Amino acid sequence: MSSPTANEDYDIEPQGDGQYVVRLTDGEETMETWFRLTPEALAELGVDAGDEADLVERTVVFLRKHQEVPDFPDIVEIEDVLATYPDYREAVTSDR
Repeated sequence: MSSPTANEDYDIEPQGDGQYVVRLTDGEETMETWFRLTPEALAELGVDAGDEADLVERTVVFLRKHQEVPDFPDIVEIEDVLATYPDYREAVTSDR
């Protein structure tokens, strides 16, 4: 899967149980980040379990607008993103 700009790429790989490995490249550096989705977070966002990968992709795009690839944490908990960014919910649930 590609990110919003041509010189940045990411790859999302499901690991089961609501966990995904995301490899991000910004042209110079590659980072590996684990994304964890809980049933509670999915319910809070109104996302079906079958749409988890789409939520991870939307979250990657959202977070790239707020931080550089080297600044991505090793683990992204969706609950933490919800708590940290007031505009996250709308950004990842609009236009679905």
